[in-house]
Amino acid sequence: MTLLTIGNVLGEDQLAAARVMLERVTWKDGKATAGKTARAVKENQQADLTSGAGQQLRERVSDAVFQHPVFAAAARPRRTSPVMISKTSDGEHYGRHVDNAFMGKGETRLRTDLSFTLFLSEPESYDGGELVLHSPMGEQAVKLSAGGLVLYPTSDIHEVKPVTRGERLVAVGWIESSIADASQRALLFDLENLRASLRQTMPGSEELLTLDKTVANLLRMWGQA
Repeated sequence: MTLLTIGNVLGEDQLAAARVMLERVTWKDGKATAGKTARAVKENQQADLTSGAGQQLRERVSDAVFQHPVFAAAARPRRTSPVMISKTSDGEHYGRHVDNAFMGKGETRLRTDLSFTLFLSEPESYDGGELVLHSPMGEQAVKLSAGGLVLYPTSDIHEVKPVTRGERLVAVGWIESSIADASQRALLFDLENLRASLRQTMPGSEELLTLDKTVANLLRMWGQA
C-alpha cells in the first residue's frame, strides 16, 4: 500500500463540532513537535490540546479515526500516537522530511509504521497545502475534502506545499501496526475486503468460514498482540 484515501471519516455534524472546538484552542509554533532534521523545514502551527476543548477535540477525532472499519482493517493498529491538530497559512509549509522511526517514551513509545492526515478544511477554502508523498511510485499529491483521510507509510519522504491563501487545518497521527511487514498488511487488507463482500453475498457459507480461518491463522503467524 503506497497510500489509501478514506472519505467521510468525519461527517458534517462532526466537522461542525470540531470547528467550534478549534475556535477555543490556542496555537503554538509547530517546530516544538518536530524532530531535529524536520524542525529546520517545518513552518506551521500546532494546537494546544491540553484545554478542555482541546482534549474533547482530540478524543472525538481519535474515536472517529481509530474506530473506522476501513482504517482499522488497513492499519491494524497496535499502538497509536496522540492525535495532533496542525494549521498552515500565510505562506507556511512543511518541507521534505521523514518522520522519526520511533516516537514517545516508556510505555507510550511506538514504532511509526503508518501516518495519517485527516483534512478539516474544505479544499476550496485555501490554495496550496497539498500533502506530497515521494515514493518509488513517484510523487503523489493529496488534497481531500473535509472529513477525508489519507493513510500512508511513514517511511516515505513527504512534504506539505506552501499555503498561499486561506488556512489548512488537519489532524495528524502515527500508528504502530500489529502487522509490521507492509506486504503482509496489504495482503490481509485484501482478504478483509473479500470477507466483507462474502458476508453480503454468501453469509454462513463454507467459503466464508474458510476465509475466516485463513485470516485468523495469518494474524497468528504475523501479528503482535
